[in-house]
Amino acid sequence: MNTITKTLIVLLLAAAVAVTLALKQRPANAPSDQPLAASTSSEVVPSSPAVAAIPRLVDLGADTCVPCKMMAPILAALKTDFAGKLDVEFIDVWKNPDAGATYGVDVIPTQIFYSASGEELRRHTGFIGREDILAAWKELGVDLGPGPEKAPAFSRWTPAAADDRPRESICYLCDGDIYPETRAVMKTPAGDVNFCSVHCYLITFASMTEADKRHENASVTDASTGELVPVMSATYLHGLDASGRPSIRAFATEASARQAAGQAGGNVVAWAQLETLETAMRCGFCDRPVYAVDATVVRAAGIQTWGCCVMCALGVAARSGQDIEVEARDALSGDTIQVTTLGGHVATLEPETAVAWAGAFKDEAGNIKSTGCFKQAFFTSVENLQAWVEAHPTATGRQVSLEEALAEKMKLSPEQISKACKIGECTPK
Repeated sequence: MNTITKTLIVLLLAAAVAVTLALKQRPANAPSDQPLAASTSSEVVPSSPAVAAIPRLVDLGADTCVPCKMMAPILAALKTDFAGKLDVEFIDVWKNPDAGATYGVDVIPTQIFYSASGEELRRHTGFIGREDILAAWKELGVDLGPGPEKAPAFSRWTPAAADDRPRESICYLCDGDIYPETRAVMKTPAGDVNFCSVHCYLITFASMTEADKRHENASVTDASTGELVPVMSATYLHGLDASGRPSIRAFATEASARQAAGQAGGNVVAWAQLETLETAMRCGFCDRPVYAVDATVVRAAGIQTWGCCVMCALGVAARSGQDIEVEARDALSGDTIQVTTLGGHVATLEPETAVAWAGAFKDEAGNIKSTGCFKQAFFTSVENLQAWVEAHPTATGRQVSLEEALAEKMKLSPEQISKACKIGECTPK
């Protein structure tokens, strides 16, 4: 059993049992995750001696508990960012077993919100993020503010160089170069849409929700003559290139395809067979066709699926409602990046320095819009991210943490998830 599988098992067990403690009976007057008008206990827990007359946040956990470990950097940042405004205290109940009885806690982590006078205002069990903590304080009438300003994350909203390629030579879906022998074309009311391959055409076709969509509007280049032929009537030579990516060439006749197969190898297939091969593997978030060699591995509840991009890989947590394990690659170096989630948050990240690039642009109104699945990436470090952006002068977007990227997916409604990658940037206009 590999290390990441063991880690996932630990996470699932932690989520399932909510890290229940074998501590003394918790008082009935200390409900979990419920706001209280005032402390229901006759005993008022005072603020720490070193800090007087300010609100207090007490987190009871353990340094061996997974969600507690997730809380540690958040608590440390709050303690630093709101020094003098908020007293933040962590109590390890394994090392201080009497604390569970003192605070009426039998599940960790538990966070208790105290007023400046020491009255319990609210308690919460389980992991809670920074923004949720600040929002809870605000609901309780304590506005701590945003905290100190931090240096903005790396971003680039204006391309470093213009893409001077003719539009007809750029794939509508992936922005890759279109080579004459593999070009596919789809006719739309807005004009012809060009693709670098049948694969990119089929991804786009899967993104369309029109009831009357049909393949009769698409053509592909005959590799032997250079002429366009209908995709459904062509015969295809299907094989694998050196990287393991499917290699597809179209021919107007079966005889031409078999002659090419005799020279280069491969399997001769009709359109129906090719479409089955091309759409057999789907993204676990947006359900679009994907090649394994290009995809990000995702495991949810012991079942392996794929993300057509790294952001869609994180989206599997939102669509499935399960904790997931993601195995991605650094877009610059190819090094492995492993992520596990717990309760909709990043639980473990290896390496811890990993960051994400959210490919995006700003419209005329200043709204941020995604540039599509092919413009998203993970990196093992900010330095790798910046090097990759420098190597891609037309790229625009911003650096985000993996927790931020996951949060964007987790806040989507079921309806929004059902429309993911549909009627969006990938649908011909």
